Formats: sequence, C-alpha cells, structure tokens
Amino acid sequence: MRKIYLFIIVAFIAMNGCYDLDRSPFDQLSSATFWKTEDQCKQGLMGVYATFKRTDLYGKQFLTDINSDVAVGYDQYEALILGTATPTTGFLNGKWQNGYNSIQGANLAIRGISSSEIDEETKKMLIGEAKFLRALAYFHLFDYFGGLPIYDETTNLETDINNLDKPRSSAEDTRQFIIKDLQDATQAGLPDKWDAANYGRATKSSVYALLGKVQLYNKDYQAAINSFEEVLKPQYGHSLHPDFAELFTPAGNGSPEAVFTIVNIGNIGQMYGMPFAFYAGTRNTRGSCWNNTVPSTGLADMYEYKDGRPFDWNELFPGYTTSNDVKERVWRCLSTDDGTRILEIPEEAETIMEMYEQRDPRMSATLIMPYTKYLGWYSNAPREMDFYFAKKADGGIVGLNEANGFMRNNRGGWETYFWRKYVPEGDWDGTATNREHTPVNYSIIRLADVYLMLAECYNEVGNQDKAVEYINKVRARVDMALLNSGPAHLEARTKEEVFNRIFKEKAYELANEGFRDSDLRRWRLSHTMLNKDELGITGKRLLTRKFNEDRDYLWPIPSDEIEKNESLTQNPGW
Repeated sequence: MRKIYLFIIVAFIAMNGCYDLDRSPFDQLSSATFWKTEDQCKQGLMGVYATFKRTDLYGKQFLTDINSDVAVGYDQYEALILGTATPTTGFLNGKWQNGYNSIQGANLAIRGISSSEIDEETKKMLIGEAKFLRALAYFHLFDYFGGLPIYDETTNLETDINNLDKPRSSAEDTRQFIIKDLQDATQAGLPDKWDAANYGRATKSSVYALLGKVQLYNKDYQAAINSFEEVLKPQYGHSLHPDFAELFTPAGNGSPEAVFTIVNIGNIGQMYGMPFAFYAGTRNTRGSCWNNTVPSTGLADMYEYKDGRPFDWNELFPGYTTSNDVKERVWRCLSTDDGTRILEIPEEAETIMEMYEQRDPRMSATLIMPYTKYLGWYSNAPREMDFYFAKKADGGIVGLNEANGFMRNNRGGWETYFWRKYVPEGDWDGTATNREHTPVNYSIIRLADVYLMLAECYNEVGNQDKAVEYINKVRARVDMALLNSGPAHLEARTKEEVFNRIFKEKAYELANEGFRDSDLRRWRLSHTMLNKDELGITGKRLLTRKFNEDRDYLWPIPSDEIEKNESLTQNPGW
C-alpha cells in the first residue's frame, strides 16, 4: 500500500439536486484551498458518497451473489465460482483499491471539516457522516479480507502518500475501529430523515443499522438487537414498501424501506447509475446486455407455494429430478428449423404456468421464468419477448433470439432463468437510457433485511417467538402464509427450524442484491454448499463450483498491495 490512488472528489447527484464542485484542482484538495465554507464541506462530503458507486466497491456488488447458492455466472467474478482466483485476480485488487479510496476520501473530509470555521453543530454532524462512510468502507473490506491496515484522518495524503506502510491490524482491532466510528456517528446529531434534496445521505437509523450488522457478524447478538430495534422506532419513518416488485424499479426510488441507499439516475444528461442492466439484463434488455449473472435453478426451486408448502417438481412430473428426458419433455418446444416461429408447446406448459401462479410472489418479481413474457427492447423500441427453449423436428437444439421476439442467453449453451429484479422492462418510460446507468436506487441496507437480521439475533438468544414475528412481517408483505399459523409445514419452533426459515427467507427476499455470499461465509456454509456441479433448467451442467474450506472464506490480499507494502501479510492458503 505504498501508493494508494489519490482520492478524487466527484460530483454527487441526488434525486432532486446536486452539489457542483469548482475545480481547484480536484486531485489536490488541500486544506489551504478547500474546506473553508459550509457549502464546500458539504460538497466534499458528497464526493465521498459518490465513491461507493465505484465498480468493485458497491458498483457491481450484486454480482457477488454468483458465489452463493442463489445465482450463477460467468466472466465477472467467475474465478470465485471455479476456485481459480489468485492474489493477482483483477477485481480483488479493485475491491481493495476502491475501498481504500473511499476510506482516504472520508479521512480527507474529516480532517478538512475539522479544520473549517463552520458552525460547531454542523461540523459535528458532517464529521459523523464521514465517520459512517469510513466505517462502511472498512466493514466492506473487512468482510472480504479480514484484518486491515487502519488509516484514520491523521493520515494526510498531501504529505504521506509515499509512507502508507502500516501492517494489518487484528480482526478484533479492525472491528473495534469500525464500531467506534459508528458509535461516534450515533452521537453526531444526524437527522432522523433528510429532505428530498438530500435523500441518500446517512441518517441516524442508517448508522444504527450498520452498527447492528457489524455486531451480528461478530455474533454479539444482544448488542445487535439493541441497534436494530433502534432502527424500528417510529421517528425514522421506515416501513416496508407495499409492492415488492415495484421496489426494484424507478417507482420504488425514495421508498421509506431504504435505510441506507445509493441514489441512481439514468436519464440522458444525468447518467449517474449502476450497471444492473448491463450485467443482470439479457440481450433482450435495452442496450443489449450480457446476463453475467443469472438465477440458479436451486433458487427457483426454493420458493414455496403461497400456503407455505415446499415445492417439489416430482409432484408435478414424476421422475423430473432424476431424468433429463423428463426435463426435455417439459421444457423443449418445437420450432421451425430457423428458429423464427414456435410450432408446438408441450402440454406440460399449462401446468407450469398454473404452478407459477401458486408460488411465492417474490419468485415472479425476481425471476423471468420459461413460458412467461418479458417487455424487452429491440431495434430501438420496446418489444414483448417470449421465453422458450426450442428444438427442431429432428431433435436438434435451436437457438432463439430477440430479432424474432424470443429471449436469448448471452452465454452460449446455457439454459437458465433470468433476473427480472433490477432489470428494465422496455426503457422504463424513458428513464433507462444507458445499460451502465440503471436508474434504480440500490439499498445497502433496507428494512426487510433489518427484520431478518433481527430475527436471526432473537433466534440466537433463544427467543424464537420474537424471531418468527419479524420473519412474518416480511412474509406478510407478499401475502405468504405466516409461520406457526396452523399446518405442520409452517412450523418453526426450535432454533434450528427458525434458522432454516431465515436461511430461505433471505434468499427469497434479497437475491440479486449481493449479500448472499457474505451470509453463507459468515454462517460457514459455503464449503458445504458450493462444491458441486451447477445445472441449468434442462439439466445440462453449466460449470463445476469449487470452494476451499481452508482458504476461500477470506479473499487474498492483492499481490500488488503486498509488493507496495512489505509489512502486509497474506491470508491463509493464498
């Protein structure tokens, strides 16, 4: 770490306003030329917020789900799935550098605001925001790399750029640094809510939610309960968005469900979004996208019926789970040899469509399933697309494509589900204009996750009834049958039963949001679940997962950083 990239302040664009920075220049914002007025202090702080959009920080965080049971993918982060990552793998270095750029930006803001001559209450609040952001960046890196070199605001990049050579602190010392920043932020006078022009800035509930998450990850369950319960107090105004599907569209922007969110805009002239469409959309999505991440068949099969019964393919089609011939009969349509038209759809399709209607509504809100439709984009106009798998009369596989109104997987030969969550339908009434700037806010923490994390904490301290209460709040939003409401298949009384419900509920609720990998790793389940062949819908092997129990629970420290800072030590097994 002898040379961390210089922190560059960039403009932060909020939903209804923006802070513009006068160049002075941006790559050398010294205390002599900046951090003088309240407006400058706010503008500089907004630049720190902006850094969290960076590609390997939170910009493509949703892609990390492919290193879990809910998604599979290729290209981006594929080395994680295949077990081929090394300390030289590019995105690992990007994660470290992007994280420390945010940290050094927060340090610069804390130091600059501290030396300013603005009102003391405002100064205290702005420093609290910066400490929250620093804690968020450190916690994000800590989750992946373990103990970290700790640099606080006493590190001055204007003078110390060539002397960043601290060793890694212990995991406990790193955690305590994060907790101290968050505790300071709780006392900084942050507001309960911001007005629309400042939407996306940290609030007091944002701080308590992140503090609770840090405590949960450390298995300090009672402390986490106290923090999460604070988030639920009425003065913060959080509530579940009434329409789960809408939450991940532009219509859900500004929802009170968001506890801390990254604001995204995609309009022409205001390109300031994240690349959900690019990597989770398909060739049928506006901009012709890549579907680097797709839902796993395991996720699709996990969703329950609305009455809470577990789903089983063999109840619909005996032999389905053991015979690819049955899968072919169920899914493969007859098409013309050139793939321009579907001639015959299996009679089983009607049964499948009826089954979809009976499943957890989050399934159809999250996934695009075979035999359903998707409003895509072709030849610069919206076009309704059908999702089929096809064959010719002689049994040969036919590749369907968007030119003929059919969905297409960018990964040749893969026959999988697709994401609907976060993926534009048409062009979302003109708001989705660029595949790299999807105009949907991305919640790093939202209320449903707080409920489920709180349920996990109550379960761990032996209060299963309270845990079920919070799980049921999430289920009630989508009219799912409530746990412990009668039938045996809804029973959740013991610690193990309640944990199994939390395990599934977090998959139903949070898939494609980028946190499943972290959950599996902290539960120490990755090595038991991620050493297997990953199969597509029709039973074909997509790839073989590998997860090394002795190595892969932490990512390697990038070799570039060890070369720059000889005091850094590598994680075990790397």
